[in-house]
Amino acid sequence: MDYREFNRIVEAHSDALYRFALKNIKVAEDAQEIVQTAFERLWINRNTVDPEKSKAFLFRVAYNFTIDMIRKQRKEADMETTKFKEPSSEGADFKDLKRVLERALSKLSDIQRNVILLRDYEGYSYQEIGDILSITEAQVKINIFRGRKQLQEYLGRMEDYL
Repeated sequence: MDYREFNRIVEAHSDALYRFALKNIKVAEDAQEIVQTAFERLWINRNTVDPEKSKAFLFRVAYNFTIDMIRKQRKEADMETTKFKEPSSEGADFKDLKRVLERALSKLSDIQRNVILLRDYEGYSYQEIGDILSITEAQVKINIFRGRKQLQEYLGRMEDYL
Protein backbone atom coordinates (compact mmCIF):
# COMPACT_ATOMS: atom_id res chain seq x y z
CA MET A 1 0.00 0.00 0.00
CA ASP A 2 1.45 3.36 -1.00
CA TYR A 3 0.66 6.75 0.50
CA ARG A 4 -1.97 7.56 -2.18
CA GLU A 5 -3.94 4.42 -1.41
CA PHE A 6 -3.54 5.06 2.31
CA ASN A 7 -4.93 8.59 1.87
CA ARG A 8 -7.87 7.19 -0.10
CA ILE A 9 -8.59 4.79 2.77
CA VAL A 10 -8.35 7.64 5.29
CA GLU A 11 -10.88 9.68 3.30
CA ALA A 12 -13.21 6.72 2.90
CA HIS A 13 -13.30 5.53 6.51
CA SER A 14 -12.26 8.30 8.88
CA ASP A 15 -15.76 9.73 9.48
CA ALA A 16 -17.37 6.36 10.20
CA LEU A 17 -14.46 5.35 12.41
CA TYR A 18 -14.75 8.60 14.36
CA ARG A 19 -18.52 8.19 14.84
CA PHE A 20 -18.00 4.64 16.06
CA ALA A 21 -15.32 5.71 18.56
CA LEU A 22 -17.31 8.73 19.76
CA LYS A 23 -20.46 6.66 20.37
CA ASN A 24 -18.42 4.30 22.53
CA ILE A 25 -16.12 6.65 24.39
CA LYS A 26 -18.24 9.87 24.40
CA VAL A 27 -15.22 12.19 24.61
CA ALA A 28 -14.22 13.88 21.33
CA GLU A 29 -10.50 14.03 22.12
CA ASP A 30 -10.40 10.34 23.04
CA ALA A 31 -12.34 9.44 19.88
CA GLN A 32 -9.82 11.40 17.80
CA GLU A 33 -6.99 9.55 19.53
CA ILE A 34 -8.63 6.22 18.73
CA VAL A 35 -9.00 7.15 15.05
CA GLN A 36 -5.42 8.38 14.87
CA THR A 37 -4.14 5.20 16.52
CA ALA A 38 -6.11 3.04 14.08
CA PHE A 39 -4.67 4.83 11.06
CA GLU A 40 -1.20 4.80 12.58
CA ARG A 41 -1.37 1.03 13.00
CA LEU A 42 -2.68 0.67 9.45
CA TRP A 43 0.31 2.64 8.16
CA ILE A 44 2.74 0.61 10.26
CA ASN A 45 1.21 -2.61 8.90
CA ARG A 46 0.65 -1.30 5.35
CA ASN A 47 2.75 -4.08 3.82
CA THR A 48 0.76 -6.87 5.48
CA VAL A 49 -2.80 -5.48 5.39
CA ASP A 50 -4.80 -6.11 2.24
CA PRO A 51 -6.25 -2.73 1.14
CA GLU A 52 -9.59 -4.44 0.47
CA LYS A 53 -9.72 -5.48 4.13
CA SER A 54 -8.47 -2.20 5.54
CA LYS A 55 -11.91 -1.21 6.86
CA ALA A 56 -12.16 -4.34 8.99
CA PHE A 57 -8.59 -3.83 10.19
CA LEU A 58 -9.27 -0.21 11.16
CA PHE A 59 -12.45 -1.00 13.05
CA ARG A 60 -10.83 -3.94 14.83
CA VAL A 61 -7.97 -1.72 16.00
CA ALA A 62 -10.42 1.03 17.02
CA TYR A 63 -12.60 -1.47 18.87
CA ASN A 64 -9.66 -2.96 20.77
CA PHE A 65 -8.23 0.44 21.64
CA THR A 66 -11.68 1.63 22.76
CA ILE A 67 -12.03 -1.36 25.06
CA ASP A 68 -8.59 -0.63 26.50
CA MET A 69 -9.54 3.01 27.14
CA ILE A 70 -12.83 2.03 28.78
CA ARG A 71 -11.05 -0.45 31.04
CA LYS A 72 -8.48 2.17 31.98
CA GLN A 73 -11.22 4.71 32.75
CA ARG A 74 -13.09 2.19 34.89
CA LYS A 75 -9.94 1.32 36.77
CA GLU A 76 -9.24 5.00 37.42
CA ALA A 77 -12.83 5.55 38.53
CA ASP A 78 -12.61 2.59 40.91
CA MET A 79 -9.48 4.07 42.42
CA GLU A 80 -11.30 7.29 43.26
CA THR A 81 -12.89 7.21 46.69
CA THR A 82 -15.55 9.77 45.89
CA LYS A 83 -18.73 8.37 44.48
CA PHE A 84 -21.27 10.57 42.80
CA LYS A 85 -24.88 9.81 43.49
CA GLU A 86 -27.28 9.75 40.57
CA PRO A 87 -30.34 11.96 40.81
CA SER A 88 -33.37 10.24 42.25
CA SER A 89 -35.66 11.44 39.50
CA GLU A 90 -34.55 9.91 36.22
CA GLY A 91 -37.23 11.86 34.36
CA ALA A 92 -35.33 15.10 34.91
CA ASP A 93 -32.26 13.62 33.19
CA PHE A 94 -34.04 12.65 29.99
CA LYS A 95 -35.22 15.85 28.39
CA ASP A 96 -34.45 14.73 24.88
CA LEU A 97 -34.40 11.51 22.93
CA LYS A 98 -30.66 11.59 22.26
CA ARG A 99 -29.81 11.43 25.94
CA VAL A 100 -32.37 8.67 26.47
CA LEU A 101 -30.80 6.59 23.71
CA GLU A 102 -27.26 7.23 24.96
CA ARG A 103 -28.32 6.21 28.44
CA ALA A 104 -29.98 3.07 27.09
CA LEU A 105 -26.89 2.16 25.07
CA SER A 106 -24.68 2.62 28.12
CA LYS A 107 -26.71 -0.08 29.91
CA LEU A 108 -25.64 -2.69 27.35
CA SER A 109 -22.53 -4.82 27.57
CA ASP A 110 -19.57 -3.66 25.48
CA ILE A 111 -20.07 -6.31 22.81
CA GLN A 112 -23.82 -5.70 22.51
CA ARG A 113 -23.35 -1.94 22.30
CA ASN A 114 -20.69 -2.30 19.62
CA VAL A 115 -22.59 -4.73 17.41
CA ILE A 116 -25.68 -2.50 17.59
CA LEU A 117 -23.66 0.62 16.81
CA LEU A 118 -21.94 -1.05 13.87
CA ARG A 119 -25.18 -2.53 12.52
CA ASP A 120 -27.81 0.12 13.22
CA TYR A 121 -25.75 3.32 13.24
CA GLU A 122 -23.06 2.49 10.68
CA GLY A 123 -24.94 -0.04 8.52
CA TYR A 124 -22.35 -2.82 8.38
CA SER A 125 -23.31 -6.36 7.45
CA TYR A 126 -23.21 -9.19 9.96
CA GLN A 127 -20.11 -10.59 8.25
CA GLU A 128 -18.30 -7.24 8.37
CA ILE A 129 -19.15 -6.82 12.04
CA GLY A 130 -17.85 -10.31 12.73
CA ASP A 131 -14.60 -9.47 10.94
CA ILE A 132 -14.24 -6.20 12.84
CA LEU A 133 -14.90 -7.69 16.27
CA SER A 134 -13.30 -11.09 15.58
CA ILE A 135 -16.47 -13.04 16.35
CA THR A 136 -18.66 -15.34 14.27
CA GLU A 137 -21.65 -14.16 12.31
CA ALA A 138 -23.89 -16.19 14.63
CA GLN A 139 -22.44 -14.42 17.68
CA VAL A 140 -23.09 -11.08 15.98
CA LYS A 141 -26.74 -11.98 15.42
CA ILE A 142 -27.17 -13.25 18.98
CA ASN A 143 -25.64 -10.11 20.49
CA ILE A 144 -27.74 -7.84 18.28
CA PHE A 145 -30.90 -9.69 19.27
CA ARG A 146 -30.11 -9.61 22.98
CA GLY A 147 -28.97 -5.99 22.88
CA ARG A 148 -32.09 -4.84 21.04
CA LYS A 149 -34.26 -6.74 23.49
CA GLN A 150 -32.55 -5.03 26.44
CA LEU A 151 -32.93 -1.65 24.73
CA GLN A 152 -36.60 -2.34 24.15
CA GLU A 153 -37.13 -3.26 27.81
CA TYR A 154 -35.21 -0.23 29.05
CA LEU A 155 -36.87 2.22 26.69
CA GLY A 156 -40.27 0.74 27.54
CA ARG A 157 -39.66 1.54 31.20
CA MET A 158 -38.50 5.04 30.27
CA GLU A 159 -41.88 5.82 28.62
CA ASP A 160 -43.25 6.42 32.10
CA TYR A 161 -40.73 9.21 32.70
CA LEU A 162 -41.09 11.03 29.39
